[in-house]
Amino acid sequence: MSMANNIASPELPKNPLGMPPKGRGLGKGREVGKVREVGWSRTLRLMLVATAIAFVATGAFASWWIVSLGPVSLGGGVEYSTLVIDRDGRLLRPYITPEGRWRFPATRDSVDPRLLGYLLAYEDRRFLEHHGVDPIALGRAAFQLIGNGRIVSGASTISMQVARLLEPRTERSLTAKLRQIVRAIQIEHALGKDEILALYFSLAPYGGNLEGIRAASHAYFGKEPRRLNLAESALLVALPQAPEVRRPDRFAAVAHLARNRVLDRIAASGLAPADEVARAKLEPVPDARRPMPMLAPHAADAAITAAPRSRVHTLTIDASMQKSLEDLARDRAVALGPGISVAILAVDHATGEVLARVASADYFDAGRAGQVDMTQALRSPGSTLKPFIYGFGFEDGFIHPETLIEDRPTRYGNYAPENFDLTFQGTVTVRKALQLSLNVPAVAVLDKVGPNRFTARLTQAGGRLVLPKGEAPGLAMGLGGVGVRLSDLVALYAGLARLGTTVPLVERMDEARAPSVPIRLMDPSASWQIGNVLLGTPPPENATGGRIAFKTGTSYGYRDAWSVGFDGRRTIGVWVGRPDGAPVPGLVGRKTAAPILFDAFARTGKLLSALPPAPKGTLIATSSKLPPPLQRYRAGALAGEGSEPPLRIMFPPNGARLELGEGEDGRPDPIALKIAGGVGAVTMLVNGMPVGESIGRQTLFFEPGGPGFVRLTVMDTKGATDSVVVRLQ
Repeated sequence: MSMANNIASPELPKNPLGMPPKGRGLGKGREVGKVREVGWSRTLRLMLVATAIAFVATGAFASWWIVSLGPVSLGGGVEYSTLVIDRDGRLLRPYITPEGRWRFPATRDSVDPRLLGYLLAYEDRRFLEHHGVDPIALGRAAFQLIGNGRIVSGASTISMQVARLLEPRTERSLTAKLRQIVRAIQIEHALGKDEILALYFSLAPYGGNLEGIRAASHAYFGKEPRRLNLAESALLVALPQAPEVRRPDRFAAVAHLARNRVLDRIAASGLAPADEVARAKLEPVPDARRPMPMLAPHAADAAITAAPRSRVHTLTIDASMQKSLEDLARDRAVALGPGISVAILAVDHATGEVLARVASADYFDAGRAGQVDMTQALRSPGSTLKPFIYGFGFEDGFIHPETLIEDRPTRYGNYAPENFDLTFQGTVTVRKALQLSLNVPAVAVLDKVGPNRFTARLTQAGGRLVLPKGEAPGLAMGLGGVGVRLSDLVALYAGLARLGTTVPLVERMDEARAPSVPIRLMDPSASWQIGNVLLGTPPPENATGGRIAFKTGTSYGYRDAWSVGFDGRRTIGVWVGRPDGAPVPGLVGRKTAAPILFDAFARTGKLLSALPPAPKGTLIATSSKLPPPLQRYRAGALAGEGSEPPLRIMFPPNGARLELGEGEDGRPDPIALKIAGGVGAVTMLVNGMPVGESIGRQTLFFEPGGPGFVRLTVMDTKGATDSVVVRLQ
């Protein structure tokens, strides 16, 4: 073994970093590399830590900033215009907001689906896909900004625009844009797409004090946005981008160019054919604003007064009928002369719903007191109450439409009624007396019915008759000596059309949905007979008769002209006169109001309906075929006249309830009717139908048809009568 093998190699000194000592060939390079590697590792770790700290700090700051913005507004505090709409949702009258803006609430369903497509194609193609911010549009806008040094295209989504509308900011800065982005994301998280569109359609600016697409559509085109054509839709898509600069009522040329740019985008998106777009470009833009709808202003005011906190009021009125009748009233008032107004009230007599209410000829015409509601004004009704006088006579059973009655000079104490033309017709039928509106026969029948009872019956049925202070009901009220409102008069005539029951007139849909209890006016047979008589009233010139049951009236001194009529579905009343009550020479119901009534029926847009058939048991006969007491009415045959005791029903008393017995054959037992007084033979009538005659007997019998109310009437040979209503059960 050599000596060299036994000599240990000297141990090299160790480096603190584990590297070979300097100056040792390859060992030196490896040492430097390891130092550099450790340096970069430490730097990377420091950078990562710094980045994490910055990220956390940024996130914390962003969270703090977002929290500092407060809760996002979702439109809950926005105050909209109060709207009054018709039974089908059509706008009757809007009211401006307290800050002076037209701001109508709208939804996605408020606009034509095609308009929505145009809007998305122009404003936000990926609206249905993104969550408040469109990253593609945002990246494109940023790239264009960097490349051009200016904003070439925006990246604002509909959600961001809604955020700006809910929280308006005047400054244009990066902070404001970031705020919009945050708010848009929050809005998208809280609301659905349809709700966001509803806010956009309700709040987008369209120039001046117009906000929302519905207000703009009415102001520029006079219609709802569901009915816009292509050119109109394109204009409304373009306006919110720069509403003041593009206002068509001020800058029509600018608005025209902006609209055409939208049309170009629509064509490029394939949403409309090229030829249709070309035609749309040729259409002019509106150069002025239209007035907001102003239909049924008095009814709208009343609805607001009744429920001031409601923002949408739905009336039973039909907008088309209302406009047609408003035009009719305005045209006729102008033709009749200065100071004269016209009121028209149309109702569905089956439900009592008001279909049109024209309370004056022109709401804004101070010369005609346009803001005075003449459907609620107390006026003298003239002869329009006569049908109810005769109706109660039919019900009581002492007259019939074919009963002969005298039209001759007659005096009742100091009162001597005269006919309108100061002539007398002699002997006529009750039918003819009512159709010709003769005064003397009507007063004779009212004297028998009784003015107090007449007043009570009409008032109970909803027709409020107002007498002068301190006056008691008298015979003159049958000729107009009482105050009545057009609305009450129409309700009473609707009761005739309903065959004897009235219902309250309603104007609000929430009231119409509540069931109403009919109020008894008169017997169905008597009501039908009145309608049948009025159907034969001579019509005005150039009008067709026999289709509308109507009556006219003229108040004392030519102050009021009336005409009220009905077909099988509707009742319409017309009043003409001066609101200040001044006389108008020549103002006669038949010549002035009746032609308006017939035109009103023609302008309802509905075909006339036939009156209902006669109720079961109605007596239909000629004068000669009537029972003797009904053949002729004698003024001297009034109850209590002469030395004979008056005819009276002693049993059953009026309003009694009688138990029905059942005979061996299963039919109800006969009901006994005990009478006293009277002259000669006594005729008994059940619900207006004669059922028997007796001479010298004080007890009469009749066979009831079954349970229910029944009117029992007795009449002697002189025409004296007595009547009771009982309930059989």
